[in-house]
Amino acid sequence: MRSDLLASADAVVVGGGTVGGWCAYFLCEAGVRNVVLLEQSTVGSGASSRAAGIVRCQGGTPVAVRLGMWSRDFYRSQADLLPLDSGFVAQGYFMPCFTDAEVEAAKERMAMHRGLGLEVSWLDPDEAAEVNPTMAHGTHLGGTFAPGDGYIDPARNVLAYTLACITSGVRLFEHVRFEGVESAAGRVTAVVTDAGPIATPVVVLTGGPQIAATAATCGVVIPVAGTRHQVALTEPHRAFEPCGFPMVFDVPSGLYWRPEERGLLFGMSNPDEQIGEARSVDWPYLKAMHRRLAELVPIARDLELKKVWAATIDYSPDHLPIIGPGLVRRGGPLTHHLASASAGVEESGTAKETDPGEPVAGLIVASPAGHGMMWGPAVARAAADLATSGATDVVDTSSLGLERFDTEGRSSLDPDPIALPFPERTS
Repeated sequence: MRSDLLASADAVVVGGGTVGGWCAYFLCEAGVRNVVLLEQSTVGSGASSRAAGIVRCQGGTPVAVRLGMWSRDFYRSQADLLPLDSGFVAQGYFMPCFTDAEVEAAKERMAMHRGLGLEVSWLDPDEAAEVNPTMAHGTHLGGTFAPGDGYIDPARNVLAYTLACITSGVRLFEHVRFEGVESAAGRVTAVVTDAGPIATPVVVLTGGPQIAATAATCGVVIPVAGTRHQVALTEPHRAFEPCGFPMVFDVPSGLYWRPEERGLLFGMSNPDEQIGEARSVDWPYLKAMHRRLAELVPIARDLELKKVWAATIDYSPDHLPIIGPGLVRRGGPLTHHLASASAGVEESGTAKETDPGEPVAGLIVASPAGHGMMWGPAVARAAADLATSGATDVVDTSSLGLERFDTEGRSSLDPDPIALPFPERTS
C-alpha cells in the first residue's frame, strides 16, 4: 500500500481524462471537501491529450445541443474562473449538405437549434464561399453555420483541469489502478485499488473505452467500446493566413477540419474499423480522407502532412453520453450487498432481457461517448451534480442512464445523426 494514499475521502473520481478531471474540480466547487482523483497511468495520457479539440454545439438531438452549449460557455468563462484556461477559440463551424435530403434535414435541425437558443444560420453556396473562400465552388448545396462553435487546445485543456484540481484541493493519485468498490445495504462504502482501499460514500466512474472494463469490476455493464480515431496536420500555406475561415464537418464522410499552425488539421473515423485499442496510423484510410479533403479544399491536394497521430476513442450504441447511477446486474460482484432484488429478475435469478440491474447508491457513471472535448465539461458537471444532490440543471439526464440499454446493449433512444461514423456494434 502506498504510504501517501488517503484512508478515506468524501468522493473518489476514477479516471484522469477530461471528464474525470473536470468532475473532480466541480465536486470541490460544490463544497465536497475531500475529493480524490485516481488515474492508473498519468493524467490526460489517453485520448484527452490526443484529440482535435472540436467544440460543436450543432448536435443532432436537443441533448447534444444542450451539452455542447454548456461546455462551450464553460470554456468561454474559464479565463475569469481558473488559473489557466483550455485555449478556446470561437472559429465558427460550417456543416455543408450535398443532397436535397441532407438540406431538408439540416434545416429541420436548424429550427431545433434556434429553439434552444443557439445562434445558427443557413448559408447558400455563394454565402459560404464568402465565409470560407478555401472551399471549392460547386461542391455543396449550402449548409448551417454557427459562429460560436470553436475548438480548444487539448494539451492545454489537460493542464487546465489538472491545475484547477490541484488549486481546488483535489488529491491526485497517478499510477493507481482501480479494482472495484465495496458496498453495504445497497450503498458504496469504499473503493478498492492496487495500492489499498479508500473509504468513501461516493464514486464516479469516468474514462474513455476503458470505462467498460473499469465498471465490470463492480458488476456494472456499460455498452461502450473503443475504436481508432485519426488526426493529421498539413504543412502551412499562405491561403490559411489569417485563419479566419470556419471549421467544416463533412458529415457523410465523417471528415472534419479546422485551422492549426497555418495549415489544416483534419480528423476522421472509419465505420469499418475493428473494435478495440488502436493507436497506430491506418495509412490507406488516412490517404483516402486526404483525397476527400482535397476535393473540398483544393489547396490541400499538394500539401504534405506535417503531423499524424491516432488515438482510441470511446463510443456508445446511440452516440449519446451515459450519465446516471451505476446499475449492478444480478450475479455481479456487488449483488449480495443489495437491499432488495431487482424487479426485472425471474424467480430463478436469471435476468430478463430488459432488466437494467439494481442501482447502488453513491455510484455514478459518466461517459461522453467519444465527445470528451465537445461535451466533457457538461457531462462532468452533470455527474458531479448527481453525486452531490441527485439532480442537475445542465441537461435532463432521466433518459441518459444505463436504463436505456437492454442486455444486448441496444438503446431505446434514437442515435444522434450528427456524429462520426463509429462502428454499429460495441462488442
